[in-house]
Amino acid sequence: MKKIVHIYLSTILLICSCNSQNDYASSNIPSSGKVIAIVDGDTYDILLDDDRTIRIRMEGIDAPEKGMPFYRVAKDYLGDLCFKKRIRLEITGKDNHDRTLAFSYRDDGIELSHQMIKAGLAWHFKKYSKDSTLSNLEIEAKNLKRGLWIDDNPMQPWRNRKLHKEGISTKDSFNFDKP
Repeated sequence: MKKIVHIYLSTILLICSCNSQNDYASSNIPSSGKVIAIVDGDTYDILLDDDRTIRIRMEGIDAPEKGMPFYRVAKDYLGDLCFKKRIRLEITGKDNHDRTLAFSYRDDGIELSHQMIKAGLAWHFKKYSKDSTLSNLEIEAKNLKRGLWIDDNPMQPWRNRKLHKEGISTKDSFNFDKP
C-alpha cells in the first residue's frame, strides 16, 4: 500500500511540475542582456546575450498607462534605472500578451520592480503577485506620499484599462496639475 501511495504522489508531483509556469523559466532564454528600449513604466525590450530581442513585463507591478498621471514620469524613471544597462533576468513565465515576465536585476543587485514601487511610480499587482516585499514597499510609498501616491486615491491602471474596454473615456478623470 505504501508503495502505491508513493508512486501516486510521485506521479502527481511530476505532472504538477511539468505544468507550472516555471517550466518557461527553465527554457532556453539566456538570463541576461542589455536594455535597448523602454516601452512604459513596467515593460522594456532587452537584447539578450544570444542576439535575440524580447519584451519583458516586469513581475509583480503595474505602472500608469499612457494618458494617466505619472505615465511619463514612470517611463522616464524606468529608463534612468536600466536603459543601455545590463540586466539579469529571473524569468517567471509569460503573460496573456506573450511578453516574458521576469524580475530584473542590475549588476549592482537592484531589482527594478521593487524600485518602481518604492518610488511610488507603480502599483503592486496583487492579482498576479503575492510578493510581500512589493506589498510592503507600496505601503511605505503610500504613507510617504511618493510619486502617484500624492493623490489620495489614484486610479489603478487595471481599472483604467477596464473602463476603456467598456468604451468609457477616462480623459477627464485625472488632475494633470501633477507630473
